[in-house]
Amino acid sequence: MGQALADEPTLLLCDEPLSNLDLANQLAVTDIIDRQRREREAAVLFVTHDINPILGRVDRILYIAGGRFLLGTPDEVLQTRVLTDLYGTPVFVLRAGDRLVVVGVPDAEPHHDHGGHEHGGAA
Repeated sequence: MGQALADEPTLLLCDEPLSNLDLANQLAVTDIIDRQRREREAAVLFVTHDINPILGRVDRILYIAGGRFLLGTPDEVLQTRVLTDLYGTPVFVLRAGDRLVVVGVPDAEPHHDHGGHEHGGAA
């Protein structure tokens, strides 16, 4: 991380920088990257399997699954209906406080609701 930031880049490519870190260190690394973004007006491309540590700091999400992708704001992309359509199988986006949990349900039948209503539970 130190080497990546030493030259004060205007584009920061972060490939799973939070993997294998405990929560405190995830937050510390996220703070460092966000500070670089703000102070240097740097663009950040952040690849992660867990959106929760950075959710409040992203403006757009590129979600890739099964050779397909979606690009939008977190509120547009992280929805049960949207991810179910992307995966082609039931996926539930559950909210627990300020955290999201994305859960696949492999035994359920795919449900494509084109009426615009989100199905699934919320915590």
